Amino acid sequence: MCFRLSHQSPVTYLSILSLYQLGCGQVAVDFLATVASFPNPDDKIRSTSLKVQGGGNAGNASTCAARLGLNPRLISKVSNDSHGKGILEELEADGVDTSFFIVSEKGNSSFTYVIVDSQTKTRTCIHTPGYPPLIPEELSQSSLLSALDGVNMVYFDGRHHETALVVAKEAARKNIPILVEAEREREGLDDLLDFATYAICSAKFPQAWTEAPSFSSALISMLLRLPKLKFVIVTLGEEGCIMLERSVNGGSDAEEMDVQCLLESLKLIKDDSKTIPTCISSVETKLSADGIGTITGQLFVGTAEKIPPSELVDTTGAGDAFIGAVLYGMPPEKMLPFAAQVAATGCRALGARTGLPLRTDPRLVSFL
Repeated sequence: MCFRLSHQSPVTYLSILSLYQLGCGQVAVDFLATVASFPNPDDKIRSTSLKVQGGGNAGNASTCAARLGLNPRLISKVSNDSHGKGILEELEADGVDTSFFIVSEKGNSSFTYVIVDSQTKTRTCIHTPGYPPLIPEELSQSSLLSALDGVNMVYFDGRHHETALVVAKEAARKNIPILVEAEREREGLDDLLDFATYAICSAKFPQAWTEAPSFSSALISMLLRLPKLKFVIVTLGEEGCIMLERSVNGGSDAEEMDVQCLLESLKLIKDDSKTIPTCISSVETKLSADGIGTITGQLFVGTAEKIPPSELVDTTGAGDAFIGAVLYGMPPEKMLPFAAQVAATGCRALGARTGLPLRTDPRLVSFL
């Protein structure tokens, strides 16, 4: 089952809308309070606005995928409390299949307090995990097989790692591509990454995980350490993203190039005058990093939309929206600008889901 849809006919490209995407990870309720500026210790301040809505990385990414016309299913766990009921109702209203959820009669569902600073355009999250946690024994083999039926991509946000590993092993056995989010080092994440076909990382993760001396050499190290990994994307907020894709052929007659030099050369030729997201790529070549090794592949530099300050409201869930758009399965040259545009559109409203666009959103027309 192929993730990249380049060189496909329009009919084949659109057929992804009839397939399913399975997520496994966190869902929560977000309590979002906007403040004029972040409080100092012992301060008492008032919020300027308040919103309560569903959250959690996997929940947000699945919601984004559903609004873009995909058919996401989600494996997670909630309690039979008011928060859990609200989480399920909101996901179902957006078209996310929640039939594989575990609902506990005891405990509490996850929730997060989010403080949105209007002055710095940043957000601070205070998370309370759900209890009891999801365990593999709660997901029957028959439910797992049903969840994977007709699926063209499985996505993990790194939570519920024991259950996620069971799902990943079965997905790998069925040759279903696996996308792993590497936001930060977590228990069990290394085991999940061993099964990853694709990885999307936060800016700090590659160097923290590989202990490589530079950002670019860390990308080389990740592909060398994870032989199943076809590409790694690092999201950089308003700086866009970087993607390193392994060559399908595995060999090249091209001259070997230092990956850091190539990255700097691509950054020099990007057009900073454009406000919409763009993508610049190298040719397929041998990429080396001193002390790390060499791979044959292609480097991509994606830019972010330049959102006018007056329109930027909240960056909560921007990375989740990016992942939801990546699930669309476009070739890199289209995927990176599309994902960046979806994420930027979501930043124009309070909360991770309020501003998530529909597939018919005028801002997405040129990308679809």
